[in-house]
Amino acid sequence: MTTDIQISARALNVQECIDSVLSPGAGGIDVFIGTVRNKTKDKLVIHLEFEAYESMAIKEMQHIAEQARIKWDLHHIVIHHRIGILAVGDIPVIIAVSAAHRADAFDACRYIIDTLKETVPIWKKEVFEDGDVWVNAHP
Repeated sequence: MTTDIQISARALNVQECIDSVLSPGAGGIDVFIGTVRNKTKDKLVIHLEFEAYESMAIKEMQHIAEQARIKWDLHHIVIHHRIGILAVGDIPVIIAVSAAHRADAFDACRYIIDTLKETVPIWKKEVFEDGDVWVNAHP
């Protein structure tokens, strides 16, 4: 059972995350890929800027993974988040989970991204044609 948690300024690699959770005993892998969309509330997004309190964010992400392991029978967990300036279509977050049974993989993956949105100190600035606004990372 492994847990891979990263905050990085480099582009995230979906296949690398999937490969990290592969396991002969896994009957299911669930992956959530967050992407930068082109609109927020009918305003065109130029780009997003992500910032994190990295040491605290890593600790909280580790706590989320530990809680997921308590709740579900999981093999491997990947939680990767990107910081910096991201264009429309870029990937700011990937969650990948493997488990013996698909229900555990689905439920754990949803729990991890939903809890990350609520508790991890990562913020984003949405930059529009007519200004910008800071919001929590995953509203």
